[in-house]
Amino acid sequence: MTTSWLVTGARGLLGQDVLAELAADPEATVTGLSRDGLDITDPTAVRAAVTGHRVVVNCAAWTDVDGAERSEAAATAVNGTGVRHLGHACADAGAVLLHISTDYVFPGDARRPYPEDAPTRPVNAYGRSKLAGERAVVELLPHTGYIVRTAWLYGSHGPNFVATMLELAARRENLDVVADQHGQPTWSRALARQLAALGRAALTGRAPAGIYHGTAAGRTTWCGLARETFRLSGLDPERIRPVGSDKFPRPAVRPAFGVLGHGNWLRAGLAPLSPWCDQLTAALKAPEFAALAAAARTSTQRT
Repeated sequence: MTTSWLVTGARGLLGQDVLAELAADPEATVTGLSRDGLDITDPTAVRAAVTGHRVVVNCAAWTDVDGAERSEAAATAVNGTGVRHLGHACADAGAVLLHISTDYVFPGDARRPYPEDAPTRPVNAYGRSKLAGERAVVELLPHTGYIVRTAWLYGSHGPNFVATMLELAARRENLDVVADQHGQPTWSRALARQLAALGRAALTGRAPAGIYHGTAAGRTTWCGLARETFRLSGLDPERIRPVGSDKFPRPAVRPAFGVLGHGNWLRAGLAPLSPWCDQLTAALKAPEFAALAAAARTSTQRT
């Protein structure tokens, strides 16, 4: 018997990988809707889209962190109210909802990884908007709602830090990169696999509803990620120079510590995501990243 899945935000960095992962499953039928196909702030459209599906993976989101500082109401309309519409629709349809959230719901002042039940206290508008979505899922889907917090996401299907570092490597000799923010770089393809596994476990009753942290194991800084990207790509990691966050002032405050714990995966009988270095090694073999690395190496040889 096949399972019908709906993926919102299907043209995004994560959404495209989720679609690809589910397409390889012979027991899944998949509908992918981008923002053009489904505006999740429209409750009527959301209800129509969800009807007939057993699992909804919500990859639709306002992701412009600095833009949210200027337009918090607009960000919350998508990340909060839009998720509430999905929650109502899933409740009516009897569907499971896998909702993607963020480490930005935490203040970033911890010294140990945040467990799933740690108190939330966002320090910027983006975090507040995402927390509104989390609360809607908990309220409306206490038994069929799954919140998956991720962070520092990169992949082949959209702008991201790893691609930017390789692009800049072809144009600049040295790069200044922030070294005082700590997190868990997470490959979108690895997270897509985890979401598919969670959805299947949810349908069979093996994974309890609640919060899961969908980030890679281990931790590093943006500087550490950039250096490892260079090293694995055959570039000199010493070209990356560590600097403080004050070197790059931004409208939105970034949490200094976004490392998350992964205890709930084990309680659900699922293995947490692999270490970030292992994920990065695999990701850089993708054609999109390999081409950027080759261009950077060629540029270095010319200079």
